[in-house]
Amino acid sequence: MKKIFILSVALLFALATFAQSGLKVGATAPQFTAKDNAGKTLDLKSLLKSHKAVVLFFYRGQWCPYCNKQIKQLQDSLQLLTGKGAYVIGVTPETEDNIAKTVEKTKASFSMVQDKDYAIMKAYGVNYTMDAAMVTKYKTYGIDLDKNNGNTDHVLPVPATYVINKSGKITFVQFDKDYKKRASVAEIMKQSPLTP
Repeated sequence: MKKIFILSVALLFALATFAQSGLKVGATAPQFTAKDNAGKTLDLKSLLKSHKAVVLFFYRGQWCPYCNKQIKQLQDSLQLLTGKGAYVIGVTPETEDNIAKTVEKTKASFSMVQDKDYAIMKAYGVNYTMDAAMVTKYKTYGIDLDKNNGNTDHVLPVPATYVINKSGKITFVQFDKDYKKRASVAEIMKQSPLTP
């Protein structure tokens, strides 16, 4: 328990030091095209033509219990979200093999995207670089970012959530440097255009 507390405090410090501030409600969502874990090409503009909204969330990796909990909740409510016309996309820096581990742990059936060059994370203002001391500390907890992300960049996202409407505007933002705080499905569902 003490280790978890120390890690939490240390990570909050790292986030406060390096994290960006994200995008705001009313901003135009940056366009992107990417391949998901099923090999499907996702184009935000095209998705918004065929859906009422896109729920775009960022997660750190299969090693993060808070990420896995959020993904499970989204999966459990996926029919509710898609029934309201939403398309759900998870974006992560982890490798395809590790995305597969996330899917195995969470049973996620929605699109998951490996953001290899961090283009989507940067566009949405959620990327930060973990310092070397924190990377070393993570290894003592059995978390190897080099292996998980397939590089030595040590870039992670603030686990933010955005709801984007048909006109490409952001209607909901959950951005908190405390990685334990995530958008609930209920909060996402309250946002126009997902409200009844």
